[in-house]
Amino acid sequence: MDTTVARYHEAMCRKSADALADLYAEDAVHEFPFSTPGFPPRLEGREAIRETYRAMWGASPVVLDRVGDVVTHRTTDPEVVIVEQVATGTVGGPGGPRFDMPGLLVLRIRDGVITHCRDYLDGLALTELASS
Repeated sequence: MDTTVARYHEAMCRKSADALADLYAEDAVHEFPFSTPGFPPRLEGREAIRETYRAMWGASPVVLDRVGDVVTHRTTDPEVVIVEQVATGTVGGPGGPRFDMPGLLVLRIRDGVITHCRDYLDGLALTELASS
């Protein structure tokens, strides 16, 4: 599980939709329980995850430097892990406004691949960052 989480964070920092999608099962579901303007609340299937992240990251001026302050919590279900994290970066690259955005992931990982993700991020803050 820890390897999958580390690879997830690496894909985020590289804005690699392919590396991220390859972590998911073919029929995986990725949900965003908090509303994010212009972003679907649910992605169904690896290819939908790939295409949505490719479009989102391709259009975003947000540059992620790192994902830190990572704390993983095991649950009574051996397939489920809860991940606290803080994404740190800039808007528009070097010299742009800096940010630290906390987030929470609830991941179901079976046989080394993500089958379900609930991604709790502050969608309004993300939208404001991207438009600043």
